[in-house]
Amino acid sequence: MNDIVLIQQKIYTIRNQKVMLDFELAAMYGVETAQLKRAVRRNIERFEGEDFMIELTPEEMNEVRSKCQFGTLNTKRGENFKYAPFAFTELGVAMLSSVLHSPTAIDINRNIMRAFVELRRLTQMAAANYQELQREINDVKEYIEDILKDQNDINEAHSAQLEAISMALSELQTQKRQEKPRRRIGFNAGEDEWI
Repeated sequence: MNDIVLIQQKIYTIRNQKVMLDFELAAMYGVETAQLKRAVRRNIERFEGEDFMIELTPEEMNEVRSKCQFGTLNTKRGENFKYAPFAFTELGVAMLSSVLHSPTAIDINRNIMRAFVELRRLTQMAAANYQELQREINDVKEYIEDILKDQNDINEAHSAQLEAISMALSELQTQKRQEKPRRRIGFNAGEDEWI
């Protein structure tokens, strides 16, 4: 299982495809990159189409160089990109087993296929978890919107009730003033009486 994790670290996304690079595959198979490329070129009809193999552009090579941590040029022979690397998709890696006939290549190919399958399974699990999380978020949003709507309805009802109470009180005050005049309290100047 540890081999699968190491292999998964060598799977890159280029042109929206999961791919492995020729020089890393050659190292795993125990052959030189030139030997792997020769075998591919001799059987190029097996690798036609971008769903099997792509040749990297200079921009993609720079991106790969940064991902592979090739920050500076290496002094060893064959460790720098002289020619554009081939990037093999899952189908292309499977096809390599028909081109490279060694027992090591067959064994490594099995592990690579397992790594691709595991990566796909993890991606599907992540997508399913994302969809479930999205559903839960939407449910919470709807719940909060319902609460806020209810709160607004309550606030509007309370405002209407407070306005009705205020109007009723003002009407009562105006009615009270109009009903009867007040009796004066104090000394009545017309009569010498105290009230």
